[in-house]
Amino acid sequence: MILLIVNDEKVTAQTMWKEISWESCGITEVYLAYDALEAREQLMLHDVDIMLCDIEMPGENGIELLRWVRQEHMDVECIFLTCHANFSYAQDAVKLDCMDYVLIPVRYEEIAESVRKVACRRAKKQEKEQLSRYGEQWVNQKKQEVIEEQGEKKSAKQMVKECEEYILKNLENINLSVNEAAAYCHLSPIYLNRIFKKENGISISQYIIREKMLLAAKLLKEDALTANMVALKVGYPSYPHFSSTFKKYYGCSPKQFKEEE
Repeated sequence: MILLIVNDEKVTAQTMWKEISWESCGITEVYLAYDALEAREQLMLHDVDIMLCDIEMPGENGIELLRWVRQEHMDVECIFLTCHANFSYAQDAVKLDCMDYVLIPVRYEEIAESVRKVACRRAKKQEKEQLSRYGEQWVNQKKQEVIEEQGEKKSAKQMVKECEEYILKNLENINLSVNEAAAYCHLSPIYLNRIFKKENGISISQYIIREKMLLAAKLLKEDALTANMVALKVGYPSYPHFSSTFKKYYGCSPKQFKEEE
């Protein structure tokens, strides 16, 4: 875990760096900055976990520095050191999600203890996030295994039949597609299309168009339905698109087909 000490008093900062047993606090690396500008540079160079920061500094103070850290969305915990029990500072520190607020002068043991507690909380937080990521990956893996297992239990004919039934029940759906059918069957589009074509000799897309056109031809023979109404019934909100597809399939327009008998 990486610690950044920010203090304009160089001797104080260097003494803390040398005399505190940082390893016992869970800290593996310590960097120093003697003003907010140097601190920004260090924060951009290193993946700092904890910032032990003096509030009263010339130029940009510790509160303003932490505000910049939050605006940059850096995941950094902060412990403030100050020799003034300033209520407005404390308020700002809380708003900026500061982990601790230490009044100095104080023994180095107390500073070390504050850092140790924050490092411990951060380590637990990181472990929880890591477990959450692993958990999510594990759940997704198990879902995929279940899907594949279910797919293996069904024969190719059963899966194709399930796909066909879904298509026939949803011919009016304008979004009917290979992806929609595959999602319903809990199979990948490529795999489903492969076994479908093997069983039927045509792709799922070709099957969808064929069934839509067969249904359209049947509906056109019903006197109560116009060609436009039939187009909507078979999932074609655009009549020109429907007419063009129908003509390719039957060699005449939907209206001509309707008037033939």
